[in-house]
Amino acid sequence: MKNRFIPAALSLALSMAITTFYANAATPDSPMPPASETFSPAQEAAIGRIAADYLVGHPDVLIEVSKKLQARQAAQKSQAMNAVVLHGRSLLMQLDGVPVKGPADAKVIVTEFFDYECIACSMMAPNMEQVMAKNPNVRFAFRDWTIFAARYPESTQASRRGLDIWQQKGADAYMAFHNGIYRTGHNEGKLTAEDIETVAKNAGAGPENVDARPQHDSLIEGNDTLAGVLGLTGTPGIIIMPVENATAENVTVFAGVASPEMMQQAIEKAAR
Repeated sequence: MKNRFIPAALSLALSMAITTFYANAATPDSPMPPASETFSPAQEAAIGRIAADYLVGHPDVLIEVSKKLQARQAAQKSQAMNAVVLHGRSLLMQLDGVPVKGPADAKVIVTEFFDYECIACSMMAPNMEQVMAKNPNVRFAFRDWTIFAARYPESTQASRRGLDIWQQKGADAYMAFHNGIYRTGHNEGKLTAEDIETVAKNAGAGPENVDARPQHDSLIEGNDTLAGVLGLTGTPGIIIMPVENATAENVTVFAGVASPEMMQQAIEKAAR
């Protein structure tokens, strides 16, 4: 990404510099050449030197162009992700076994792919709580995506426990467990089995039904496959869309932590 961005920014900056230079240098007696006119190799080399000197004297031009290029690339990436999500919409709406909170007839659904060992997900949790409190008519779906499980087995342990609580106790107990895990502040290898059981007990859960683990593992594996289909590259991955009539204009994908304000805007856009 970095190696592609710098040449692109320089190219765009050089183009801007050349245009600015000629605009400033043009006079009635010596106007800019027509767009169709071509330059000799020697003229092109001279123009390049002039443009380079201009950039050295005006570094703000490169900064401005870099910002514009970043914004353009971000918009292109967002459009591409929206298109992929729309393609996988039917899979996203299959919620068997997936913990959800909010009315079944909601017009908007927010889906989060998360890992209990993910520090960014921990940062996202209070934002999500705030948005959920403000939007009781929106449905929220939580998909365990245990991308840290190979390094930290507690990632899978916590997800299994949460899914079991969802199955046995329902949405309120599940949300108490889900947010309780993040409130421990333990992630990136610091989450322990004791943490998981303490939070589960505080959420009102009884003993885990270990016979249900294969079912939960299957759901987690399905979430992993779905995340790949949707083009997500890490946690948290947040998708906000209308339940019906989703389009590229009313779907929002956040690849990373999103502020409550950003999420609220996306929810309102999806609800139109």
